[in-house]
Amino acid sequence: MEELRSAVEGHMDLMADLVQNLTAEFRSGLAPAYENLIGFFHAIDWKEPWLMCLLGFHAALLLVTIFTRRNINFQMVLFLLALVGIYSAETLNRLLGQNWKSFASQNYFDKHGLFLSTLWSGPLLVISMAILVSTSTYILMFYLNACASIKGLFTYNCPSFNRR
Repeated sequence: MEELRSAVEGHMDLMADLVQNLTAEFRSGLAPAYENLIGFFHAIDWKEPWLMCLLGFHAALLLVTIFTRRNINFQMVLFLLALVGIYSAETLNRLLGQNWKSFASQNYFDKHGLFLSTLWSGPLLVISMAILVSTSTYILMFYLNACASIKGLFTYNCPSFNRR
């Protein structure tokens, strides 16, 4: 019994060391990513008018999404427009990269599209997910209410609804 206890304790010590090493690597792995993200946001001149308009556009679109959450048809149009905006990001990045001198103080539009993916596609993806969750929840609640009303209508005529 003592051998089993020492084997289990040895195994637990080994597992604790592995978890500790894994979490240390995970923490050190996130530090460079965090520093790169902070550097990315510090490199942007947030006082440029077109960036303020872009952020205002996303805020307005989010508010429209929230206030129209019960209008499924409008939400679906908004969802499709957001997906079209995400799909057209590569073309938009190329066009803005060619004409950046007319509206920006520096060229944010690299060939990989990191800037536009972060500030254009990222918020559109978040808004699309909000629409998807909101619409799914609304449809589910509608379906459950319809089932409850059908159950109330057929309580005496349908034995399958009388199970307890």
